[in-house]
Amino acid sequence: MEITETLTQDLHREFKIVVGSKALDEKLTGRITEMQPRMQLKGFRPGKVPVSYLKKTYGKSLMGEIVNNLVNESSEQALKERSLIAATTPRVDFVTEIEQIVSGKSDLEFTVKVDLMPEFEVGNLSELEAERLVADVSDEDVEATLKRLADAQKVFIDKGADAIAETGDAVTIDFVGTIDGTEFEGGKGENFDLTLGSGSFIPGFEDQLVGAKAGDSRVVKVTFPENYGRADFAGKDAEFDVTVKTVKAAEPVTLDDKLANAVGMDSLPALTDAIRNQLKGDYARASRTHLKRRILDALDAAYSFSLPPGMVETEFNAIWRHLEAEIAREGKTADEEGKSDDELKAEYRAIAERRVSLGLVLAKIGQQNGLEVGQDELSRAVAARARQYPGQEQQVYQFIANNPQALAEVRVPLFEDKVVDFIAELVQVKDRSVEREILFLDPDTAAERLAGGDDAAKTAESAEKPKAKAKKKKSD
Repeated sequence: MEITETLTQDLHREFKIVVGSKALDEKLTGRITEMQPRMQLKGFRPGKVPVSYLKKTYGKSLMGEIVNNLVNESSEQALKERSLIAATTPRVDFVTEIEQIVSGKSDLEFTVKVDLMPEFEVGNLSELEAERLVADVSDEDVEATLKRLADAQKVFIDKGADAIAETGDAVTIDFVGTIDGTEFEGGKGENFDLTLGSGSFIPGFEDQLVGAKAGDSRVVKVTFPENYGRADFAGKDAEFDVTVKTVKAAEPVTLDDKLANAVGMDSLPALTDAIRNQLKGDYARASRTHLKRRILDALDAAYSFSLPPGMVETEFNAIWRHLEAEIAREGKTADEEGKSDDELKAEYRAIAERRVSLGLVLAKIGQQNGLEVGQDELSRAVAARARQYPGQEQQVYQFIANNPQALAEVRVPLFEDKVVDFIAELVQVKDRSVEREILFLDPDTAAERLAGGDDAAKTAESAEKPKAKAKKKKSD
């Protein structure tokens, strides 16, 4: 076997590997000799089938197996001899035709192209800083949640034939919607209960039913929002022929033990405590989301090293396919996003590079500290994913459990969260008090709002500390 390195780049290697036809034939003969004592073919005594006959009969399939093994072994040998670690599965291209190799007429010659894992050292994580947004659960928050719960328990009573619908009332309606005079799918309903002022329907629809009585017919004219879920409706004018059948008013619900009993609690104080604890949990999860993002930002700023091009390309292609599918689903074009195709690609390639870089950093931190996802954790996560498909839980569970790629999609975020939680115990975390509205924004939007100074944020003063720096090593 001859292994020749033909291309050496920072994180990329290419090899030419040649295995002579004589060596291939020797391996084939050896394989058949091993099989011969076990072979029983019609016309031959057990274990006495001639090697030449077995070669003729099984040589092609066996040679294919031998070639496959040699490709794997030689690729591993080329990397091992040079102390290289592959970042992606090596790409193999045959120089000679496989039929010529299998028939023994040619040497086995192929090329191997492989991206390599970068080498870097993890710095002192305790030198990193990260900000955690926090907010207190106020009495007003608890009160608002209690009122929403009470609203959900409302009972509506018919106001009578001559009653006029007001905001907050519920009307039972039949309706038929048309666009340019043509009825459209999903635009028809019968005996539909609509609470006026709830915002359940297209903007402007409910307002036009205020003042209606039972038996009234109205033509409601609306315009679908530009960001409507169905792109073929977005921005279009529509008319609805609406018949009001009943007008109902909500009976007031008092915040008392009766309300608590209706939702399975013993008393109003017990319900209030349960709501407060639930809100604290919601706030804590939102805080963790912001902290995780800030930790990832700190790692991204602290570590800089060359990235395996194949890994970046794979990640970018996945992101780009998702974007194209989303744009197509919304019936838009890339230009309608306000940027050219090239600008969007540059933006999303940067995102791909960040993801790959952070993935490598988190993987190294996890490996160095013995962090891993346990089988019980993985099984619970798979079961939770399966429960998202009622009636198909067992099939989904089995699919994920038996599909390595699907299983990896469940394991990776679990591992990432475990590593981030580990890092959070080491980095210098600064709590920043913000309003509830800010806390429940996505991290990017929250950062923009905070940078604009339009919140009541209060940041504890602290001295500037140096960031950890990655020590880059030149790849072999």
